[in-house]
Amino acid sequence: MSRPSSTPTGEFVPTTAAELARYVDENSRGDRRPLNPLGGRTALQFGNPLPPDATAVDLNGLSRVIDYPARDMTITVEAGVRVAELQGILQSEKQRIAVDVSQSHRATLGGAIATNSSGPARFGNGTFRDYVIGISAVDGRGRLFSAGGRVVKNVAGYDLCKLLVGSYGTLAIITQVTLKLRPLPETRRLLWVSFRDLLGIDAAVEALLQSQTRPCAVEVLNAKAARQVRSEIKHDLPVEQPVLCLAFEGSDVETRWQIARADVELTAHAPFERLFLGDELAETAWTALVEYQAASDDPLSFQATIPPSRLAEFLTVANENGVALQAHAGNGVVLGHFPDSCTTPEDAAARLAPLRAHAERHGGALVVWSCDPTWRERLDLFGRVRDSQAIARGIRNALDPHQILNPGLLGRE
Repeated sequence: MSRPSSTPTGEFVPTTAAELARYVDENSRGDRRPLNPLGGRTALQFGNPLPPDATAVDLNGLSRVIDYPARDMTITVEAGVRVAELQGILQSEKQRIAVDVSQSHRATLGGAIATNSSGPARFGNGTFRDYVIGISAVDGRGRLFSAGGRVVKNVAGYDLCKLLVGSYGTLAIITQVTLKLRPLPETRRLLWVSFRDLLGIDAAVEALLQSQTRPCAVEVLNAKAARQVRSEIKHDLPVEQPVLCLAFEGSDVETRWQIARADVELTAHAPFERLFLGDELAETAWTALVEYQAASDDPLSFQATIPPSRLAEFLTVANENGVALQAHAGNGVVLGHFPDSCTTPEDAAARLAPLRAHAERHGGALVVWSCDPTWRERLDLFGRVRDSQAIARGIRNALDPHQILNPGLLGRE
């Protein structure tokens, strides 16, 4: 049997789920050191700081493909596989995971599921909660458990698959996943439309929700974000006004018809400029939109949820505070990046306050995704405590009664 290894920094690197389960079990019965499950390390700046004695559990040793019955459109893999590597395997069968994961060359599948990563195509294609049909994990007492199965129609039992998606490693350590797959689209085409003001975009988005077309993505960028995205696309695009970017996937005939139809429907809302993006340019623009949502070296990045009908108001507040903003407009998910001029936690808190107040006033929320590490203890990262916290606490007590897995990461638990 292969043995787990440790890095010079004391990280635990299991090579099998059984080794991981034994390690967590021994830790639970012994010193009970806090454990920090890690994959591609793309979300290290998220959440509250962990205790200084926390031990990293590196899942990269669990990266095998367990079963790939391509005809069934499912795959079972270990959680440490890189998302880009997995997509490459699926591409050989003209299949894909239809969820956008930024930094996919680094991100692991387990980490993407634990953080519920998604991107522009969540409007048309959904999130990991729509694709995880089976999952195995180790809980805080070292118990290895499984839920779901390897067939799409398996619906027996409590849906632990959805429960672990977005749990940030606080309930259990994901070791293996079964996903349902989708075919690779024949084409992807984009329609890049700038508007003179936010009211025009607001009306256009509302109309698109009733449209005969079926975009897989309805993205809104304020002018600052549009300029930054253009710099990655390296193409002459209109960016001095707010931008609505639509993406369509399917056959060549389908995407051409939908682009033409959307263009006609948008004309009623007085767009300023329109540009069609196809072939390689569409793929370059798509990559730029997916990667833009990832936190980079910005002083602070956040994710907010708001009703789509309130997006224009939120964009106005963001513009007033110098925030570059990308919105998955059809879903009401908003990603924001603070400007370099924000240099202190006090300034960051002042800019956050009106944005969070607007989101919470309309039933949404705002969570700081990343910020300067020295700011994390001085900012309110999560905002208002929701009524569901009591339910979440009860679930965590059942799976991790000693609070070993990422303790305190999600704040007031």
